[in-house]
Amino acid sequence: MRIGIDLGGTKIEALAIDDAGIELVRHRVPTPRNDYAGTILAMADLVRQIERETAQTGTVGAGIPGTISNLTGLVKNANSTWLNGQPLREDLSAQLAREVRIANDANCLAVSEATDGAAAGKAVVFGVILGTGCGGGLAFNGHVHDGRNGVGGEWGHNPLPWATPAELPGPLCYCGHHGCLEMWISGTGVARDFAEATTRTLTTQEILAACEAGDPDAIACVERLEDRLARGLAHVINIVDPDVFVFGGGLSKAARIYPNIARRLQDFVFGREVDTPLLQAKYGDSSGVRGAAWLWPATRGAGIHTP
Repeated sequence: MRIGIDLGGTKIEALAIDDAGIELVRHRVPTPRNDYAGTILAMADLVRQIERETAQTGTVGAGIPGTISNLTGLVKNANSTWLNGQPLREDLSAQLAREVRIANDANCLAVSEATDGAAAGKAVVFGVILGTGCGGGLAFNGHVHDGRNGVGGEWGHNPLPWATPAELPGPLCYCGHHGCLEMWISGTGVARDFAEATTRTLTTQEILAACEAGDPDAIACVERLEDRLARGLAHVINIVDPDVFVFGGGLSKAARIYPNIARRLQDFVFGREVDTPLLQAKYGDSSGVRGAAWLWPATRGAGIHTP
C-alpha cells in the first residue's frame, strides 16, 4: 500500500493505493493555516487514520506547494509561507517513524499522469497546475526531476515572456519580483486582471462562467489568459520541448483554453512549428495526491520507479 498526501493551502488530502494504482481509501481535512506544528500533526493523523481503516502499513509520499532545499533540507519557495524554513521532511518522518518522500505538488501531478494518467507512456511530461497559484513540474520516464537546486519546472517564477508595455513592470509577486508568470495566469491573477480591466469584482469561476455566457469583458479576460499561457508554454518548449503538457487546477477545466492555446503556440515557438499535445489531467484534482503516493517504487522492493 502506498499513501499519498497533498498539502494544499486550504486542505490536506490523503489517499492510499495498491500496487495496481487502485484507490483504497481517501480523506481530507482543512489545512491549519499559519500553524506549522498543526500542519505536521494533521498530515500524520491522516496517515494513521488510513492505516487504521485498511489494517495495513504503507509507504508515505507527500506533495507540497514548494520544495526541499538540497543545501539545507528545509522547505523553500512555498506560497504557503509558514512552511518555509522548516524541516518538514524530517519532522513528518519522525512523527510517522519511517522515511517520508517529499516533492513539489506540480511534480507529483506530472508523475501521476506519466504513470497511469493522460500522459502514460510519455518520456518527458510537463505538468501545469493552474489554481490559486501557478505550478509547473517535470517528470522524466516517470521520475520527478527536481534539478540541482530543487526548482525544476518552476516556470511560474520566470517573467511573463514577450511582455507588452501595458504588462510592465507587472504585479509584485510574493517571491519579491515583479511580473512573474504566476501573477498573470493563476486563478488569483485572472481575477485581478479582470478587476483592473473592468472595475468589476468576480471570482475566477464566475469569470469563466460569464465567458461561456457571452460576457464581452469576461471573453476578453480569458483571451488574455490564453495568450499569456501560450507565451509561457512556448518558453518551456524552447528549453525542454516536452512530449506533452498535462493541466490540472481549477482553470484546467475550461475546455476552450486547449484549442485556443494550441493555435497561439506557433506564434512564439522557435521555428513556428509545434504539435505538442495539451491534455487535461486524467485524475483531475486527485493527480497531485496520487503522484505523491507514486513517489515510491511501483514494484515492492524495486530500486526504481517503473511507470
